[in-house]
Parts: sequence; C-alpha cells; structure tokens
Amino acid sequence: MKYINADIILPEELLKEVQKYVQGGMVYIPKPEGLRKKWGENSGSRVYLKKRNLEIQQLFASGATIDQLSSQFCLSCDSIKKIVYTKNK
Repeated sequence: MKYINADIILPEELLKEVQKYVQGGMVYIPKPEGLRKKWGENSGSRVYLKKRNLEIQQLFASGATIDQLSSQFCLSCDSIKKIVYTKNK
C-alpha cells in the first residue's frame, strides 16, 4: 500500500473535515465493495485450492479412502471429509 499525503489529493474543505477526526495519523480508505477482490484471487491460491479439491473429489469417487487422501495431500481426515462430502456451488 502506497502512502499518499492527503493535502495533495483532497480538496481543502474535505481535508479540514477529516482533520476534525484524525490529526497526524494514517487513515486507510478501502476500495468500494464492488471493486474488492476475493481472497486468493491475486496470488492464485483460490484457483489452486479449487483444482486440488476437485482432484480429491475425483480420487474419492474412484475409490480412494479418506485415510489415503489424507496422507497423499497432507490434510486431516476431517478436512478431506469436508472436501468430499460438500456439494459444489
């Protein structure tokens, strides 16, 4: 996150209004709700986990046991159960 001096970008009236609440501190201004990215979209983690979970579901459907999948993917049995027994949305 890049630091930007408020007196450079904000109109004087707005700056004075903000200064009523914060003086000399840092304020985070989030993106509007529609512009936010979901967790893992930038790093690719979301896609990776979706592919991994699909692979786990396919292996389970082919006959692999919960214990085998737990060892193969280094996940707890409970995590494997959540993946294989959860309906995809």
